Amino acid sequence: MEHKSFNEYLQDFPILQTKMNGRPIVYLDNGATTQKPAAVIKAVADYCTYYNANPHRGAYELSVKATDIYETARVRTQKFIGAARSEEIAFTKNATEALNLVAYSYGRANIREGDEIVITVSEHHSNIVPWQFVAKARRATLKYIYLEEDGNLSAADIASQITERTKIVAVTHVSNVLGLVNDVRVIADCAHEVGAVVVVDGSQSVPHIKVDVQAMDADFFAFSGHKMLSPMGIGVLYGKYDILDAMPPFLFGGDMIEYVGEQYTTYAELPAKFEAGTQNVSGASGLIAAIDYLEKVGFDRIEMIERDLLSYALPKLRELPFVELYGCDSTRGNKTGIITFNVKDIHPHDVSTILDTHGVAIRAGHHCAQPLMRYLGQNATCRASFYLYNTHDDVDQFVDALKKVRGVLGYAD
Repeated sequence: MEHKSFNEYLQDFPILQTKMNGRPIVYLDNGATTQKPAAVIKAVADYCTYYNANPHRGAYELSVKATDIYETARVRTQKFIGAARSEEIAFTKNATEALNLVAYSYGRANIREGDEIVITVSEHHSNIVPWQFVAKARRATLKYIYLEEDGNLSAADIASQITERTKIVAVTHVSNVLGLVNDVRVIADCAHEVGAVVVVDGSQSVPHIKVDVQAMDADFFAFSGHKMLSPMGIGVLYGKYDILDAMPPFLFGGDMIEYVGEQYTTYAELPAKFEAGTQNVSGASGLIAAIDYLEKVGFDRIEMIERDLLSYALPKLRELPFVELYGCDSTRGNKTGIITFNVKDIHPHDVSTILDTHGVAIRAGHHCAQPLMRYLGQNATCRASFYLYNTHDDVDQFVDALKKVRGVLGYAD
């Protein structure tokens, strides 16, 4: 494949103009968090410099401006993911909190003894552990959808595991290990046929593909800002209005109240009911700028960049006899820019440490997906994950460094 060294977006990211261990940074840990463009950094700095105030509670200009920024972020997020109403968007600190909110507020109120919760083996722990908690607390059964040989969800399991007793189906839109896009609409249709709700972890999809929560018919959809160019500390929970409106609050105090008496309290309307305490307005300002940036680039372009990087990288990795790949054999055209692999005889942490000395940043470990690791027969893996600012030069530096790993530890190939 022809080598392409130019990327028109790379110059927008200040940290990628610096060095790591004396070498140009090759940042391939985008599945964990993304770097921030100058426009996002400026938006956060401008808020802190010119507009900082507590929103919703002040009748003075700074507070009104802070409130406007915060509520503008809500409307922008609503439109960004195709929600019907801005009240269906509740801000959290990350996707983990959003998923826990659903488990605690919806799950504990609606699951009864003998009910079933269905999840997939490829979930992040944040979409496993809360459901384990609910199942145990309510004496429900937790069931799993497993995988086909190519890493995609088993169609037979989807059909068999979702039954008349199923009340909740929780599924990742894109696996943070395998990088495969799941057909959430098919799962939602199966769930809704038996009256179950669908909870979607969109952390690895929202930054990379165009999301429409109404088209996929998700009842809940959660994601984090920091994986889509925004600062850490702001996340999103989307929920269908009628479902959210019927749910009890998750946290108490601050803006989520309507009236507090000595012995009772009434709660605010949506979405304030789920936003207790002082909110992250600086994060919201960064989220607006991140959405602006992504929409300017366009998801067709983002997908094209990632497909090109995969097409350039995978043949090079397949030429290395000591590299084992996971989730790279799907023929459905549903692969995002995540490559999970291991190096023969070398622990993933050692691989990552050696790559670091060459300026290459990858992730190593179980990726908060221990059930999937066990299913794959591995304790841990390495993960390289691309984004819109990565280049063929990054791939070359990554592969060249990878070729040196075994030699550093005394293996002669």
